[in-house]
Amino acid sequence: MKLALRKIRLLVHLLHGMWVVATRFPKATVQQRDALNRAWSLRFLQLAGMRLVVHNDAARLDEGVLVVSNHISWIDIYVINAWRPTRFVSKAEVRQWPVVGWLAEQLGTVFLQREKRSDAKRIMHELADHLVAGHAICVFPEGTTSDGRELLPFHANLFQATVSASRPVQPICLYYEDAHGNQSTAPAYIDDLSLGESLDALLRGAPLTAHVYVCDPLAPGAERRVLAAEAQAAVQQALDRLQPVTARPAREAVGVQPPEPRVDVPHASHAGDAPAANGPLTQ
Repeated sequence: MKLALRKIRLLVHLLHGMWVVATRFPKATVQQRDALNRAWSLRFLQLAGMRLVVHNDAARLDEGVLVVSNHISWIDIYVINAWRPTRFVSKAEVRQWPVVGWLAEQLGTVFLQREKRSDAKRIMHELADHLVAGHAICVFPEGTTSDGRELLPFHANLFQATVSASRPVQPICLYYEDAHGNQSTAPAYIDDLSLGESLDALLRGAPLTAHVYVCDPLAPGAERRVLAAEAQAAVQQALDRLQPVTARPAREAVGVQPPEPRVDVPHASHAGDAPAANGPLTQ
């Protein structure tokens, strides 16, 4: 299918998501909203030439949990919402983006003004309140995107929310695979790429498989830095499981376990029935 046609189909799907949010969300229950969100996100991945595979999903927590993930691309949000809809923490600029910003706000995104140190404290209290209320919140503690081959250091600030709320942390690892079974960097939204250039690279790299490895949850501790280090170690171990041995740069592969049994997630049966995911997050 020509690249331009695929882009048009994605745009139509995005606009349909706006219509669903505006007309169906006001009367929908939380569970119904989540189902609509997940169905829409699965369809988005399908239109982008991507399928979803989830590993170790039995470890998943659904309420009052801080989900922390490595961050590769704007499409990470759609992958996570296709796995299990959640709220996200986003840079404040996203709120001003056409279409996506409005959708992000409607779907409960927590916006962070990164240039203001004082805003971190406000966000921490807001996240703690969400966790106590039983919501799942997702953050990207690397603070920026990478090509996915190696992790960047996890920042500890937002982990304070789980300490304050006494709620667990669920690390997850995202990994993109090409049609030949190799790790793909096509989805990576890095350096000086524009959003349009990133979309072109992703579509040209298709077909792709998006892997979500669900790590065992971490009990809330008394120190956020310890939690951040434990979460980073868990995501690193999951990345080692998913990467081919030859693709692990500058790391020792001895003792790495094979991947857990995986579950292919079927695409949504009703295309376009649900709202857009929360949109691109922290870059």
